[in-house]
Amino acid sequence: MVFKARIMDEAGIERTLIRIAHQIVEKNHGTDGLCLVGIKTRGVPLAERLAGNIEQIEGVRPPVGKLDITLYRDDLSAISDAPVVSDTHIPFAVNGKTVVLIDDVIFTTRTARAAMDALIALGRPARIQLFALIDRGHAEFPIRPNYVGKNIPTSLREVVVVRLRETDGEESVSIYEKEESKN
Repeated sequence: MVFKARIMDEAGIERTLIRIAHQIVEKNHGTDGLCLVGIKTRGVPLAERLAGNIEQIEGVRPPVGKLDITLYRDDLSAISDAPVVSDTHIPFAVNGKTVVLIDDVIFTTRTARAAMDALIALGRPARIQLFALIDRGHAEFPIRPNYVGKNIPTSLREVVVVRLRETDGEESVSIYEKEESKN
């Protein structure tokens, strides 16, 4: 892949997460019944950071869970004959709650659909909202995030790479272009 552009640095990501925390609190009139669920892998640290920001704003930290969507993917057979299933850990009941699903990049919306299926298998939330740090377009389902850090229209040849210190040891959002195969 060929580097094209850096879209966000560490300070930009932090500012975005503070802004989104305020939007979540405002849209939901506080934190009553609010919980955050990070979609593995990078959605989990983003959910933890948002919870910390909400706690700074409201004095209450919403509960945070992590969701593994592996078995809910519609392309499971294309990924592997023996998919590796990580743990889903949601230490609270989702019934009747406002659940904000957290992901790093929304692209085709298939991950968001799978996450909703996995979440509904655990209970019946009052509502499900969706946050994506980056929305790059190309939705294949009628799903749109309620909260978006940044909209970045991309071509199908481009790849958005999010790096977080918890998972990658550094912070950035960058665009790369796939190299053409030489046959």
